[in-house]
Amino acid sequence: MDGGEGTDNGQGMGPILEGSQLAYIEHGCASIPQELGQWYGSKVTRLDLSFNCIRSLEGLDRFTLLEELVLDNNDIDDSIQFPQMPKLHTLQINKNKISNIDSFTDKLKANCPSLTYLSMLGNQACPNELLSLDKDEEDYQRYRYYVIFKLEKLRFLDSRPVKESERNEAKRVGSYMRVVKADETDMGVPNSSDTSAEKYNPLPEDTKDGGQHQGTFGRCRYVYYGRHSEGNRFIRNSDL
Repeated sequence: MDGGEGTDNGQGMGPILEGSQLAYIEHGCASIPQELGQWYGSKVTRLDLSFNCIRSLEGLDRFTLLEELVLDNNDIDDSIQFPQMPKLHTLQINKNKISNIDSFTDKLKANCPSLTYLSMLGNQACPNELLSLDKDEEDYQRYRYYVIFKLEKLRFLDSRPVKESERNEAKRVGSYMRVVKADETDMGVPNSSDTSAEKYNPLPEDTKDGGQHQGTFGRCRYVYYGRHSEGNRFIRNSDL
């Protein structure tokens, strides 16, 4: 079967059609094979494309009745584009390469207006304290508030239902939960590829030339004999 950009490596068993549910798993394809849309697009309500190498959803628009979409364990990143899917209420996109939750939720809001179930565990955009030492439960909760704020119809996010109290809190603080990554150029971090940039040296300009150095280095014994010095408390009798 022609997989567009990808090739079918023959490891999968599909396509497997059971009623209105279609599974096409473990074929190593980078995009949705055209034949799937041609043969099953007008009758499938649930499509499972797990364990492939999918990077593009081109051809998904052929599935006009789609209500559930499973894309776990693929190569989907922030460049992914969704077609209009007005009937889609469930999206599982666990273990992919999504890092920008802001743009991702914008795409879902614009193209999947009926979405009520979303799971994106295992993506960089979804904080996981078990996989990242710099993340904790508070990071995950902030992420939940922001996603629930952006996608108001969600009733289930990842492995937990959306409680009414959580939804109310998301309305109150969700807009402030957006995570913004600092630009290294704004932080004054030099570009490592810029070979013309002079390396930082804390010494004054007139001391950088090693040939003009006039300092000395060695051991020096110095005892202060001031009568009112606090240091006198630590001077031994043998030093007097």
